[in-house]
Amino acid sequence: MRVDLFDFDLPPERIALRPARPRDAARMLVVDGQGALADAAVTDLPGLLRAGDVLVFNDTKVIPAQLEGTRGNARIGATLHKRIDLRRWQAFVRNAKRLHEGDIIAFGEGVAAVAEARHEDGSWTLAFAGEEPVEVLLERAGRMPLPPYIAGKRETDEADAADYQTMFAREKGAVAAPTAALHFTPRLMESLEKAGIAHETLTLHVGAGTFLPVKADDTADHAMHAEWGRIEPEVAARLNEAKRGGGRIIAVGTTSLRLLESAVDENGEIGAFAGDTAIFITPGYRFRAIDGLVTNFHLPRSTLFMLVSALMGLETMQRAYRHAILAEYRFYSYGDASLLLPSRAPTS
Repeated sequence: MRVDLFDFDLPPERIALRPARPRDAARMLVVDGQGALADAAVTDLPGLLRAGDVLVFNDTKVIPAQLEGTRGNARIGATLHKRIDLRRWQAFVRNAKRLHEGDIIAFGEGVAAVAEARHEDGSWTLAFAGEEPVEVLLERAGRMPLPPYIAGKRETDEADAADYQTMFAREKGAVAAPTAALHFTPRLMESLEKAGIAHETLTLHVGAGTFLPVKADDTADHAMHAEWGRIEPEVAARLNEAKRGGGRIIAVGTTSLRLLESAVDENGEIGAFAGDTAIFITPGYRFRAIDGLVTNFHLPRSTLFMLVSALMGLETMQRAYRHAILAEYRFYSYGDASLLLPSRAPTS
């Protein structure tokens, strides 16, 4: 499909630079399978779902993966993207033209890395020096990797260290938050439990590639960056049992959705999973694992807007986003939420 079909104009003032406080005070646009739109709040979620439904959260934890350093007199910025092994990470590099294989980048605080190899997509393999765990080095020299549409408008500060982690964050390794789950609080989870709505967790370490624009003119020419994920066997078993009992599987965030759809078979059975996924979901995709999605409002021409258009239909999502803009919903990572409940997954 043509990428420009997924374009839209977003006024810059609609981009949220801080989250709602409290977190569950965010607004939520409900979109159903008939294309009906309803303005609601995140706190309304227990009444919008059904007893027996299961919310699936991503328990990845964001690491301080943004690094600023020098190679000689050149300033070098690095955003870690994906772990390769204990000491090596794939990273997107700013001012990469000043970097050559074998160069040492000094990031301060006694942290340094060797630029080992340049990848075809322009990213680099960075090998961190020393014997301390890389996570320890990052805590010393790194900072939270806020999305460019926020970081370009204000400085990262101490509040972001908490604001950019979900209440489920446990497994270190993400360089971007699974932002739909930022809206959830212990108070909201208690209300969901009382309403008979269960929850499960999986792990998908979100990479910096989630922020990259689609540069191709056609979706067929876009390559997704791989991300590592895991679904435990007992989690898969409980999800399948809930489905057999008539419950709906509601992914919280596109990361949870992508991993569930990577782990499902042709018959809709969700399996255990451990490995990389580079699944790219566009209109025409047949959803097998999930029955709904809680997600934020996404960038134009992004793979995430393509995903929600695949779930609900492109025209429906274009209309929903026009409504959200006119109704002054807040967009992107720190913005408001949407609840997408298709009556069936569109096939075209």
